[in-house]
Amino acid sequence: MAKKRRPQTKAAAPRATTGDIPVVGAREPCPCGSGRRYKACHGREAAHAVTELVQRPFEGLPGECDWVALRELVPAATVELNLADGLPEGVPSVTLATVLPMAWPALRRDNGAVLIGLQNDTPSGDISRDLADTLRRALTAEPGTPVSAERAPGDGPRLQDLLDPKGGFTPTLHEGFEFWLEDAANASGEVAASLERANAAAIPTARLSGVDAAYWCETPEKNHLRWVMAHPEEKLLDALARLHAAGASSLGENTRLVGSFRAHGLTVPVWDLPKGMPAEDTEKPAQELAERLAEALADGTPLTPEQRRARGGLTNRQVTLS
Repeated sequence: MAKKRRPQTKAAAPRATTGDIPVVGAREPCPCGSGRRYKACHGREAAHAVTELVQRPFEGLPGECDWVALRELVPAATVELNLADGLPEGVPSVTLATVLPMAWPALRRDNGAVLIGLQNDTPSGDISRDLADTLRRALTAEPGTPVSAERAPGDGPRLQDLLDPKGGFTPTLHEGFEFWLEDAANASGEVAASLERANAAAIPTARLSGVDAAYWCETPEKNHLRWVMAHPEEKLLDALARLHAAGASSLGENTRLVGSFRAHGLTVPVWDLPKGMPAEDTEKPAQELAERLAEALADGTPLTPEQRRARGGLTNRQVTLS
């Protein structure tokens, strides 16, 4: 005998309301009173408002190229941030970190200092707005507590609204993650073990001093230089193709330009380096390449057939990081 089908009931529709609906957790009841979870009710509208991907979330910030590098390339680094309205009372400093323990979005230290994690997953398509929301909540969090992940309001401020546009952006790279702790030398137990695991996984990385946003790294097979550039992509690829066709795109003997990838709206050319080539030996060749690239960028003549073939090869080796 066939089982009787239970009558289907329609979920309650969002109730008509006047005014804004507060943002709450995705699984909490919607504040409109519909009886549905927030994510299935007015939270859906809030999500749709911020799902469109912002292609260049760090555009307009000092050091946009370094923001991209710290988000995608650098394992352990910190940067002191300058707020447009100055530091609130009780907050001695605000520091951006590539990553924080337990993948916390932010942390308020016992002394009131704020650390913001950059490499976390963000709930919307605008990393800048998500980070700005985390920063605002961290500034008022209880000292000694981490800040949880939440969806930022679709009309909330972005980093470009909160940070001083003249504040500068100078990353400090670290060999490990001791910056997580105020007294790392005396860490013990689970904390010490977690720190040791994180340090073991960190790829040695250095930022070149003679050019902007170029990062050397050491891997077991070979070394690399990954250089974040803000030039318009099509123009940059044309310039790199001109150099490549002329045999002038390398950084010296046994080095080669192997391709590029896109990250947060910017193009990142990548060079393979010999295993024994340290960061300091990359400085002068990178500066010389920067001069050749500037000349190639200024060349507005059509590409030759050889240059077009070189460009096609570079384009075929592109990948995109969202």
